[in-house]
Order: sequence, then structure tokens, then C-alpha cells
Amino acid sequence: MKKTLTVGAIALLFALPSNVSAQQPAVGGYTGPSAVKTSTVAEVLKMNDDTPVELVGRIEKSLGDEKYNFVDETGSVVVEIDNEDFRGVTVNEKDVVKIKGEVDKEFTRLE
Repeated sequence: MKKTLTVGAIALLFALPSNVSAQQPAVGGYTGPSAVKTSTVAEVLKMNDDTPVELVGRIEKSLGDEKYNFVDETGSVVVEIDNEDFRGVTVNEKDVVKIKGEVDKEFTRLE
């Protein structure tokens, strides 16, 4: 059994070229400072359960069932992203994305 730490993505924000992001409908909301600082995968792996996180990196590959291998310069972690959080935007392994969510230390089995 492979044990993994899952980061449940609450929101998936894309850092894409302006011509792609311009196609998304405008969504209002607060844009000021946040108590959640951007973390690295290495830092997230040491965090407690339910800690809010923000990561910047790439989705390396799909693992099925809304789970993805997310990587940055410090390592990789399994993230869970609901299909509707993509909001119709297509992403590949070369795109840099920012995800916000929380640490979920439940161990999962990947086949």
C-alpha cells in the first residue's frame, strides 16, 4: 500500500496566459491579503491536518477519481480537485497553477 498525503483543493486558480483567462467569466470576491501564505510541497508534508494551504506548481498527471500528482521545486503531493473546480479551463502538465485547499492526512491507497 502506498501512503500519500492528500491536499483537498477548495479552489483551483490558474496562472495562464491572459488570452485564456480572459475567456473565463468574471467572479467577484475579496482580493486583499490572506492569512494563508503560499507554501511549498515540502512544507505541506510537515503540516497538521486541516491546515489551510496555497501551492504554486504544476499538475504532473491525473491519478484518476479526481486525484492528481502535484509538483513544485521541492517535491510532489497528491491533490484532490473536484471536476467542477476546473470551471471549464483545460490544463496540462506544463501549465503553472495555484491551488488553495487544506491538508487532509487521511491515508489513501492508490492502485
